[in-house]
This record gives sequence, C-alpha cells and structure tokens, in this order.
Amino acid sequence: MKPVRTRFAPSPTGYLHIGGARTALFSWAYARRHGGTFVLRIEDTDVARSTPEAVQAILDGMQWLGLEHDEGPFYQMQRMDRYKEVIQQMLAAGHAYYCYTSKEELDALRAEQEAKKEKPRYDGRWRPEAGKTLPPPPSDVPPVVRFKNPKDGVVAWDDQVKGRIEFANTELDDLIIARADGTPTYNFCVCVDDWDMGITHVIRGDDHVNNTPRQINILKALGAEVPTYAHLSMILGDDGAKLSKRHGAVSVMQYDDDGFLTEAVINYLARLGWSHGDDEVFSRQQFVEWFDLDHITASAAQFNTEKLLWLNQHYMKQLSPADLAAKVKPRLAARGVDTDAGPSLEQAVALYVDRCNTLNVLADAVEVFYVPVTPHAELLAQHLGDDARPALADFATGIASVAWEAPAINALIKETVTKNGLKMPKLAMPLRVILTGQAQTPSVDAVICLIGRERVTEALAKYL
Repeated sequence: MKPVRTRFAPSPTGYLHIGGARTALFSWAYARRHGGTFVLRIEDTDVARSTPEAVQAILDGMQWLGLEHDEGPFYQMQRMDRYKEVIQQMLAAGHAYYCYTSKEELDALRAEQEAKKEKPRYDGRWRPEAGKTLPPPPSDVPPVVRFKNPKDGVVAWDDQVKGRIEFANTELDDLIIARADGTPTYNFCVCVDDWDMGITHVIRGDDHVNNTPRQINILKALGAEVPTYAHLSMILGDDGAKLSKRHGAVSVMQYDDDGFLTEAVINYLARLGWSHGDDEVFSRQQFVEWFDLDHITASAAQFNTEKLLWLNQHYMKQLSPADLAAKVKPRLAARGVDTDAGPSLEQAVALYVDRCNTLNVLADAVEVFYVPVTPHAELLAQHLGDDARPALADFATGIASVAWEAPAINALIKETVTKNGLKMPKLAMPLRVILTGQAQTPSVDAVICLIGRERVTEALAKYL
C-alpha cells in the first residue's frame, strides 16, 4: 500500500471555524494513525476575498489545536506557473479547449434553458468534435479554457462515509478550468495540487460532493491516481438548524478566548460525527490510535454546548493547581488584576475548579480574592438580617485569636451559631456575601482561611 498522505486545504476568506477544525482534525488523525503525512495547503486563489489576516487566523487556529502539519503550508497563488503549464499540456492533449462564448451569449443560453425548465449548462458550442466545424475565433472575446468532460458513462467512487456515489457524465458540462484572464479555477487547481502532492485520502465536508465527479474526471485525464474520498456530513446547532455564529460557528480561537482548553475542544470535535463504542472522554493519543473512517456517521452531527462545557470542566479538573493557575493568571492580568497581591492563586483555583466549567468562569470566581469586594445591596438585604448581626460580631471577635486554618475556623462558626441560637446558614450566608459578594461559594471556612485574617477582619468591620 502507498503511504497515507492527507491534506487540509482551507480557503483564507475567514477564520478557522468548528467545521473546518473537525476536517483538519480527522485528516491529521488519519495520517497519524497510519504513520503518514499531513499536508497543509492554503487555497488562496480567490484574491478578492483572501487576506493575510485570514491566513494567520487559520495558522493560529491549527497551532492552538496542536494539529501540526508535516509539509506546507503551500499557497496556490505561488503555484500559478505550474497550473498554467498543466493547462497547456491538457490543451495539447485534447483534454481541454478554448471557448469564445461571450457573457451575453451565456446569459441568453441560460435564459433559454430556464424558460424550458432545463438545467442551466454550457452547450458545448466551442467543443471540438470529429466532423464538427468551428467558426473563426472572434477577436473581441478573450477565451476561457474548458475541460473536455467525457460525454458517456458514469463517474463513481466508493465514499468512505457516504458509500457508493455515481454521477452520469451527461449531468456534467465542460467546466471552465482557466478564466479569460488566464487564472485557473478552483476545481482545476485542487486536482493539480492533489496530484503533485501525492494525496491518497481526501477528507472534507460534504459540500464538496458535487465537485468530486468533476475532479475525478480531470485527474483521470491527467493520468493521475484518484484518491480515496471521505465526505463529512454537516454540523447542526443545538437546535437542529444549520450551525451559525450563535451556535458556535465562530473562530476556533474564540474558544480559547472564552476559556476552553484545547484538550476539551479536540475531544469534543472528535465525537462530532465519529465514535469509538461508548467512549466519551479520551486523550489525543487514544483518538489517534482508534481513529478510522468506518465509524464516521453519514448523518449530520449536532453541536451540543452543554457537552462541550462538561468536557471542559472534566479537563480543567485533571490539571494540577499549578497548571490551572498558570492558565487563569493571564486572564486575570488582562483585567488588571494583580494575583501576586493576595493569597496563593493555586489554592484559589483548586478551591473553585469543581464549580467552574471554563477558565473565564474560574477567573470570575477567584477574582474576589484579589480585588475589593462590594456586595450588591439586594444580596446583602436578602442575607444580612438583624438576627445575624450579633453572631457576626461574635465571629469577628473570635477570628482575632483563632488558629488560621479551615478546621479551627469551622469550629468557631459552629460555636458562634450555637451560642446565638441560629442555624448554620444564618451566619454562613452573610459571611459569603460580605467576603466574596457571592451567595454560592465552596466551604465557607476554606474561603475565609484563604482570604486571610486581616482582610476578613476589615470586611466584617464595615457591617457591624
């Protein structure tokens, strides 16, 4: 068997979104699974829409996901001479021809076909045929180059996701492979690239299914080996509609901004349309070892934000406090929060991680340890009643001498509520609100211990 060579070939007309990232992941994993080569190719022939910023966004997204390429990135705009060389070879071999049909003629042809309820298609008027006499080329119409598509038979392939797919060649007209200005077109460039780069497996979205028969015919005309195709079904949003920005069809880097871990996003992407039994959580290494094309579902995958958040929390909890703090610290620093002027950030994130499903939510939670806290008046009114003030005063007196460790603070809280004839929440809730501005926190004794004796004393004094 030939060594496996896959490619990811995005167009730099926007960011790397979830659909593209899944295609890249599956292509990368298949190459890694088989000890092959993963090629990155930037299809930037759409000059009007391709931008350097979009190219960088794709490269940044690939780097963040850890999908390192073995070859490339190759840029189609740097391969123009090669495309033009192959077009000349195809013209010489009779696989392509010059077409002088004007735009006005094409518009009239389309209107006529639509009036007859026929499929709009080029009618082959400039296609050379045995016994056919072509008119003299008009001097005022710069010609395009069309591929001489076979007229008979079918073009078929065994898609690794969708099964056997066949198109009648009569359904395919003669595709333009070079525009009037000489620039080659998308479907042609893809074929030359896959041929030159020895691509053995093309894994891509099913929006390319209709391109595939044209590309197969061009590859056969070039004498190139046709790769194996696997067309991935679309991704739907949580509500079953086509994925859009409001569902998560945003830049992959937005997930980084929103506090998701790479490991969680990779794990989640892997399960979007592929499965390994009932396994939901697995490492990148396990994914590579397990990945195949047989278990990609042909039906649309559905994005589930709750599942992604659940996975992200799982991976956050797997991190050491030091690693977690290292990821949270720059997020707080970006807000102007100095975590060096307060308790151990490692202890703070360890205390709150079980309650948080993104790094941003965790940063929100632990920020209270490093900035002045001003509880909302409504929250104070709800939890700080007159019956709690004597207990708060007793507790404030007690913390002056209590051993500063969670068990001793816990014992002081219990002793205080017993003395004042209260239930635990009557003291614990106002303590939470005053010290953190939050009604929900981890164990209040652990929170108090981490805040520190001096800050706790100062905060309580404001409300006594």
